[in-house]
Amino acid sequence: MSELDFRAAPPTGLPRLRWALTDGITLVRRNLVHLWHAPGALVSTLAVPIVFIVLFGYVFGSAIAVPGGGNYREFLMPGLFMMLSVSGIMATSAAIARDAQQGIMDRFRSMPMARSAVPFGQTGADMLIGALEMATMVVCGLAVGWRVHNGVLSAVGGFAVLILFRYAMTWLGAYIGLLVKNEETSDHMVMMIFPISIISNTFVPTDGMPAWLRTIADWNPVSAAVAACRRLFGNPGIPSQHAAWPLAHPVFTTIAWSVTLLAVFVPLAVRRHHQAGR
Repeated sequence: MSELDFRAAPPTGLPRLRWALTDGITLVRRNLVHLWHAPGALVSTLAVPIVFIVLFGYVFGSAIAVPGGGNYREFLMPGLFMMLSVSGIMATSAAIARDAQQGIMDRFRSMPMARSAVPFGQTGADMLIGALEMATMVVCGLAVGWRVHNGVLSAVGGFAVLILFRYAMTWLGAYIGLLVKNEETSDHMVMMIFPISIISNTFVPTDGMPAWLRTIADWNPVSAAVAACRRLFGNPGIPSQHAAWPLAHPVFTTIAWSVTLLAVFVPLAVRRHHQAGR
């Protein structure tokens, strides 16, 4: 970490903000360099999208009918994109918990760097890694027949929603990692969140679920995000205007959820990192 030179903290205001951004970008670079020097982790990161498409697209695809007709893999792809976004919780939580467990966080706190730089650095790196995973999944999706049918602007909007949602998820992961400070405990806690992405419209339509479970799935933020992508990409499975309110207004709902999660967990994660050094 030679980039982090020992310097006095600037006063409040714009200079302090610039200081925090500089340190945050340095830690983003540090996390990306670590991934680059871990070929196994890099290969597994790029392999996950391929495994998801083969496993769910061809195994489930032979047994599930899409409401209103259409190709199941086109129905599935927005859900798989959203699975990558939710996986940001696991990736960020594990990385931060590992750094805390190995004492790297303590080394960071001993340096004259912005307290917010550590969570910002990890979440920023994870967002870039998520974009790389998403690009890999786009290529795989195109290879198996997935297409965007609503034009370039809608496609850009769909991926913007995905990246925003992923970034919000990473801050939840950052808070969990800072809270537990142990990689194994972090993995166990995050696995409790995994059902959120399953009890949704990610893999199957919610119409066939029991009424109580369908209500949970329809109001699940993940369902709204998947529905938003299907609408923006023009893929099968777009909910009608008579669906539950989050599914009838999925783009607005997803943005609102993302902003809310950021508003809650950014200050919580930064405060937790600051308090842990006391």
